[in-house]
Amino acid sequence: MSLLIQSDLPGLHLLHRGKVRDVYALDAERLLIVASDRLSAFDVVLPDPIPGKGELLTQLSNFWFARTAFLMPNHLTGFSVASVLPAGVDATLYAQRSVVARRLKPVPIEAVARGYLAGSGWKDYQASGRISGIALPAGLQQAEQLPQPIFTPSTKAAAGSHDETIDFDRVVATLGADLAEQVRAATLALYRHAAAYAAQRGILIADTKFEFGLDAAGKLYVMDEMLTPDSSRFWPAAGYRIGTSPPSYDKQFVRDYLETLHWNKQAPGPHIPPEVIAKTRAKYAEALHKLTA
Repeated sequence: MSLLIQSDLPGLHLLHRGKVRDVYALDAERLLIVASDRLSAFDVVLPDPIPGKGELLTQLSNFWFARTAFLMPNHLTGFSVASVLPAGVDATLYAQRSVVARRLKPVPIEAVARGYLAGSGWKDYQASGRISGIALPAGLQQAEQLPQPIFTPSTKAAAGSHDETIDFDRVVATLGADLAEQVRAATLALYRHAAAYAAQRGILIADTKFEFGLDAAGKLYVMDEMLTPDSSRFWPAAGYRIGTSPPSYDKQFVRDYLETLHWNKQAPGPHIPPEVIAKTRAKYAEALHKLTA
């Protein structure tokens, strides 16, 4: 697998360099999205990359986009990456980590589905018995499966800031009632389908985040990345235990390491030891293999 920390595509207009993805304009209707090997945790880009991570994430996202196309249209156009790269650029560096995508207007919230109590949801539940304003049964434990999946959206924080969990009323105020209902329904439908499939492959999807966008006609699409170790918590079913933070295939492994440090979760982020990088990459690769066979 290749290593790409930051893309360099002379002649293409760079629209946005995010925590992980670099987005280029191709024309009025298409974008080139490049997944780098940068790693972010707690909304901070860390100084050490995970070699090949962008390729793994892109291939897994493309698998899910294809598998869920019957539920929800997605941003893929079908154009090959090689056909849009500038002359002289090494296509092998970009082919497996990039997609030619529809140019959409992003929906300005993070659409999060939760099926289990983990992460910030577990912390919110401990503090108030609620997540995103949704009251949950008393006495639930860490990592316990919820009675049913819930929609727990958050704000889209600027670089260096942290997302803020919001309730559905605020989503309605931001998007309008009709679009808010569409986003919630799509989020839960995609999660339920993916969680059922992954469980057959020995992986529990504790929670996941979707990005949505609108075309010029107002049609809703799922976009960006989908059900990857960067946007989800994947737990091996064989190691799942209620009451603890389960082992994972995702970057929770990195988060758990960072929680052992005296770090205020503000930039700049700390360096990650080589053994943590290697184990994280191996977990990403194993998740891809188990889910896509």
